[in-house]
Amino acid sequence: MSSKNIKIIGSGFSALAASCYLAKQGHQVTIYEKNPTIGGRARQLSKDGFTFDIGPTWYWMPDVFERFFADFGKKPADYYQLQKLSPAYQVYFGVNEFVTIADNLDEIIATFESIEKGSGKILADFMAEAKSNYDIAIKDLVYNPGVSPMELVTIETAKKVGQFFSNISKDVRKRFKNKKLIQILEFPVLFLGAKPSDTPSFYSFMNYADFGMGTWHPKNGMYSVVLAMEKLALELGVKIHTNSNITKILVFNKKATGLVVNGENVSADIILSGADYHHTETLLNIEDRAYSEKYWESKTFAPSSLLFYVGFDKKIENVEHHSLFFDVDFDAHAADIYDHPKWPENPLFYASFPSKTDQNSAPEGKEAAIFLIPLAPGIEDTMAIRNKYFEIIMTRLEHLTAQKLKNNIIFKESFCVNDFVKDYNSYKGNAYGMANTLLQTAFLRPKLKSKKVKDLYFTGQLTVPGPGVPPALISGKLVAELIEKHL
Repeated sequence: MSSKNIKIIGSGFSALAASCYLAKQGHQVTIYEKNPTIGGRARQLSKDGFTFDIGPTWYWMPDVFERFFADFGKKPADYYQLQKLSPAYQVYFGVNEFVTIADNLDEIIATFESIEKGSGKILADFMAEAKSNYDIAIKDLVYNPGVSPMELVTIETAKKVGQFFSNISKDVRKRFKNKKLIQILEFPVLFLGAKPSDTPSFYSFMNYADFGMGTWHPKNGMYSVVLAMEKLALELGVKIHTNSNITKILVFNKKATGLVVNGENVSADIILSGADYHHTETLLNIEDRAYSEKYWESKTFAPSSLLFYVGFDKKIENVEHHSLFFDVDFDAHAADIYDHPKWPENPLFYASFPSKTDQNSAPEGKEAAIFLIPLAPGIEDTMAIRNKYFEIIMTRLEHLTAQKLKNNIIFKESFCVNDFVKDYNSYKGNAYGMANTLLQTAFLRPKLKSKKVKDLYFTGQLTVPGPGVPPALISGKLVAELIEKHL
């Protein structure tokens, strides 16, 4: 196979992963990133001695990261240090009313049993099934390129066909009666970007990722994974250009021939976009786009988010590194995202305090905090609304954890719908891509290979396998294999 000149748009996890595989195949690979730093949604914010991950903060499914680095004869430990969080996280349901999720399944089973008699055994059985789903999903299904419905048909999946037509919500509620336990089991699929009632039961493998594999923290945050992948890419000969905005994909005779980068034409044999899929297609003439505006309008997108990055001048008590605040109506907030999109009256929120684990994320004696409220994509976003919601969650945080904090804020930065659009060209400002509902799974997602333009490919969270960091690594591998196959 002759070496090709491959240009990649964007430098998120999927683009970085793809660049490594393509360079290993012997191609000349160049990445163009419009922002000043690489990482896509997984960038970093540094301010006054504090460091925050702007995007993903959870490190789940460590086996996927191991598999990625192993493809290059490496290990994650060659690039960054990992620590398993103990406890994994804490969920608040009210004042002094919280459930702590341990770093091992036995303790989690005991916790469930203490809350609802008989639920320990039920959880053990549920997790055995979730593990079986995880093994099928990660070993077989998600490493398929989403080309054909037959990819979903294996001896193993045939036994589980019913799980594609039931949903997580029904499944969990059939087994557990306690509302708190139900919410803890439903929360991981929010990472897949859909309501539990719209997510196929098969996705219970996310519960195994959670309880079975644990929650990890890379030293210096998730950005250390981005830097690891950058280092690997550079070692393999990939060239990376930041502050490089793409305004057009050049097409001649239905074949991608190059890009317009910062106003200049650069030629290419193959174009791969790791940028937002919908946005990438707007860089093409209308007749070259595979998906219409009507198509995108009809899809279920994962939520957007209102995020705050806050420096406190003291340590915060009664919280864990990862803390979830479910002291309000879970279903009402979900409805405000999916059923009648609006700002939630009483928002659930998530908080990460990386300085609980990582002394490099805040000056001594101080606390770094990241707060996230999931929101409907495309919602109105103003500073006044952001400030109103910051006040709401700070008041609740003080109340639930029995401490005064508002006067200890050194600074706060925010990130919301408008920023997702401005910084990432994200469709309607979504944060996680396209949801994994039944009709948006595998071959039913936008394709890795353009249906209209030869030598144009896509990777990332709007195509296969879906939202999240581990799927992004897998997406990069899939598209590189597809390019190799077509060559």
